[in-house]
Amino acid sequence: EFHGAHGLVVTDEMAVAIAAQACLPVLRLGLGPYRGFVGIVVHSDEVVARRSVTDEDGVVHEYDEWLTGEAMEGGPVMLSWPDVAMAGETAAGAYNVVVHEFAHVLDMGDGEPNGMPPLSDKAARARWAQCLGDSYAAFCEALDCGDHTFLDPYGAQAPEEFFAVATEAFFVQPRSLRAEHPDLYSLLAGYFQQDPALTVRE
Repeated sequence: EFHGAHGLVVTDEMAVAIAAQACLPVLRLGLGPYRGFVGIVVHSDEVVARRSVTDEDGVVHEYDEWLTGEAMEGGPVMLSWPDVAMAGETAAGAYNVVVHEFAHVLDMGDGEPNGMPPLSDKAARARWAQCLGDSYAAFCEALDCGDHTFLDPYGAQAPEEFFAVATEAFFVQPRSLRAEHPDLYSLLAGYFQQDPALTVRE
């Protein structure tokens, strides 16, 4: 179900553009992994969300966060239409808001997002935790050292954001991801059952 926020009319062309990008991650998996969410809310621009976080000392911190997209457990998925519409242009920067948010949907398939979507068995989960954990640690270390990184620095926020950022790159800049993070690329290729580095033009 598509809904336009604040009077925005979601045309068939807009819905198809969103659906086509959202289907990339599940092209070989089927729509089953998306069963747990309902609705896509499309905004005419970025959205300001009021956040409230309690730190370890019990102090509450409130702040505003600008969002181009957000996936909530059980749905809906919120998207900024300008960011969706510019997917062809922003792919060069390994950015795709639809793929990013639907990576979160996959991640939340077994509960809270943690950078690990539902996997078949304990061994697969162990392999995933090792590879993603090592890649995430190396990525954060590179940022701490001031090194340039191919992946969006936003991925350093948490493992779940690293997974979403890496998934964006996997689908829109696969050769670059494979060159910088070969083990992570291999992990994602196995999970998504795709090897876009062989077919995607960059």
